[in-house]
Amino acid sequence: MEEFLSKKVLITGGTGSFGKAFVKYCLKNNSKIQRLVIFSRDELKQWEMQKEYPSEKFPQLRFFIGDVRDRERLNYAVEGIDTVIHAAALKQVPTGEYNPGECIKTNIIGSENVIDSCLKQGVKRVIALSTDKAAAPVNLYGATKLCSDKLFVAANNFKGSRDIKFSVVRYGNVMGSRGSVIPLFLKNAKSGVLQITDPSMTRFNITLDEAIHFVCKCLKESLGSEIFVPKIPSYRITDVAEAISPSCKKDFIGIRPGEKVHEEMITRSDAFTTIDLNSHYAILPSNSNIIERYQKCSINYKKVPNDFSYNSGSNKEVLSIEGIRDLIKKHIDKDFFPN
Repeated sequence: MEEFLSKKVLITGGTGSFGKAFVKYCLKNNSKIQRLVIFSRDELKQWEMQKEYPSEKFPQLRFFIGDVRDRERLNYAVEGIDTVIHAAALKQVPTGEYNPGECIKTNIIGSENVIDSCLKQGVKRVIALSTDKAAAPVNLYGATKLCSDKLFVAANNFKGSRDIKFSVVRYGNVMGSRGSVIPLFLKNAKSGVLQITDPSMTRFNITLDEAIHFVCKCLKESLGSEIFVPKIPSYRITDVAEAISPSCKKDFIGIRPGEKVHEEMITRSDAFTTIDLNSHYAILPSNSNIIERYQKCSINYKKVPNDFSYNSGSNKEVLSIEGIRDLIKKHIDKDFFPN
């Protein structure tokens, strides 16, 4: 990690699930880091995090209260920083459907503000975190994240002579994240009934550790303008229910507004500009010279077929019931299952 993660790093949404895990990983694996800025708007979460990382033991940490909607505050926070990880977003699908304007202000206008501040303050590398819901979006949250992805990719077009690279990391559901299906099923298993929206529903799955390692890998490899997509397994929602509690009744309630039966991370329309980099994919912009740059760097890649798509329903790698159970034990609740 030390060879590519710079000495001065800022993470927006730094008190969220990814932010907290990234800070822990960064402090453990990057001894040369001089400044690590946690930028978020939640005062309580920052206070709790400061108790976990007292300044006398972790003098390299800085806690900035601020909102990505506030460009001036971002300018102050980003000053002197060379790597920015943009993780701040409004992420709940029902919240976005009911409060579209608020979602747009944070996820789109906030992204513009991050880009502007990074350009003004001499940042070297920027990675924005995206979601599978940004591919062929059917809800407002996904649509705002698609807009955000486009903004970060396009930022490479007007950076001028600045030495800066903008790229995006898009991955699936983070296992055990707040509001996701597995913690919900673990909680509801005691009732004897698990509500499932659709019996054929599938989702991509990535652990928090895997997400952090993938972001760090992309920070190292990015040439700028890529949307990086990891190769990760899928699971069937019914298998998750079976893994958690085989004896529970399954109540099928129908998909909710803004939901898909299967999630996509790369659509067929994306396939024309998508390359396979062995362990992951990269969606490239069609109006740039990035393919030539990959060729000059002698990077091993191959073009995916033009009819290619990356969909959780057709994904070849599917977690078994036992595999799901093992991941829950390892990453979420090691004491949930009886020995």
